[in-house]
Amino acid sequence: MSVIKVTSENYEAEVLQSDKPVVIDFNATWCGPCRMLKPVIDEIAGERSDVKFVAIDVDDEGELAMEYGIMSIPCLVVVKGGKEVNRTVGYAGKEGVQKLLEGV
Repeated sequence: MSVIKVTSENYEAEVLQSDKPVVIDFNATWCGPCRMLKPVIDEIAGERSDVKFVAIDVDDEGELAMEYGIMSIPCLVVVKGGKEVNRTVGYAGKEGVQKLLEGV
């Protein structure tokens, strides 16, 4: 499964109403660690069909970033049943992302 770009227009359908847990990748095009994390997220998204991966650009979607209290990027937020259940800030690497998903 590929990573879905989320905006305020499709946020509710893709994240809040998802029947699967959702990993939100809050990022920005100018962020070096975000660019390093992107291929890791793409790889795991291709391996896991039980989790949905979405990306939100904090520059384009500041309101969504504020809603989640995003202060630093990259930030991965796991949402299950419309509620945040886990989060990590900074470059996590594949092992870090997999650890974030444990028990989801």
